[in-house]
Amino acid sequence: MEHPCFTLPGTNSSQTRTPSFLLGGFPAGETAQMGSAVSLCSTYLLALLGNCTVLSIIKVEESLHAPMYLLLAMLAVADLGLSTSTFPSMLMTLWLEAREISFGICVAQMFFIHTFTDIESAVILATAFDRYVAIRHPLRYSSILTNSVIIKICVAIIMRTILILLPLTVLLVQLCFTRVNKLSHPYCLHPDIIKHAGSDTRINSVYGHFALLSTLGLDLLLVLLSYVLILKTVLNIATWRERLKALNTCISHVCAVLLFFIPMICLSMLHRFGKHVSPHVYTFVANLHFLAPPILNPIIYSVKTKVIRRRILRMFCQRGVCNSRAAICHQSRHDGHG
Repeated sequence: MEHPCFTLPGTNSSQTRTPSFLLGGFPAGETAQMGSAVSLCSTYLLALLGNCTVLSIIKVEESLHAPMYLLLAMLAVADLGLSTSTFPSMLMTLWLEAREISFGICVAQMFFIHTFTDIESAVILATAFDRYVAIRHPLRYSSILTNSVIIKICVAIIMRTILILLPLTVLLVQLCFTRVNKLSHPYCLHPDIIKHAGSDTRINSVYGHFALLSTLGLDLLLVLLSYVLILKTVLNIATWRERLKALNTCISHVCAVLLFFIPMICLSMLHRFGKHVSPHVYTFVANLHFLAPPILNPIIYSVKTKVIRRRILRMFCQRGVCNSRAAICHQSRHDGHG
């Protein structure tokens, strides 16, 4: 992507090159980098394994072709997209020590990171609505939230995300950059990019705030409202046993909400107001926000969802039985030859 606004310091204005950034966020030193790379690879493989397992179980198990599990499948897709958008540049930085990233690739990565982040946020909101309907109208749940309704919700989520993020990206590519700049993270984020621009970024900043508030901010507000309504409904239930049973259905979702929104709020506050905060704090909070949900969401939902948990245990048991049978056959053949 050519960017004519970019000029090299010490050259005349007619000399231009494609703008680029230096990825940051990792400690220097070969030993530290190798340890981080091994941990990162393990983390990525765990995220892939967990989310692909959840998706395959939902696809195979017909009893899971229901609204709640369709949302869980979309959450897993968002987690896979988010981890795949962030891990390659992180591994490139650690293993190949290739910290420079071109402007075009950086913008593309930023778009996908923010896209999958916004989709995950909206899916968490949709799941909160699902839990409210299940507790408030248990007898009408299957008629209110049908699979077709969930598919329409998923399409609306994708459309909202694209319509909000496209102008953000278009505005970003209009900015001028006057030198190679070092980013705070090993991946590209909108607030991190625009603070290095050499031109006026007021429109970008205002629209960035609007995009944040109209997606993640609004979703968080509606999630909180949903849980206020859920608690109000639960308190009207006659017995404590039924109250606890109703709340127990929300535990995995509450964990997903906390896991996603708390680091996101902290990261947003650091970008807006933490000018004198250590870069290591930025890195830790950002990595927690982008890496923790793809790893922990499948674990949380697998532990709390009986059908998924049983299916996973059955897979391990079948492998264990097959391995045992193979060992017995091998031993029998060995004894026969003896």
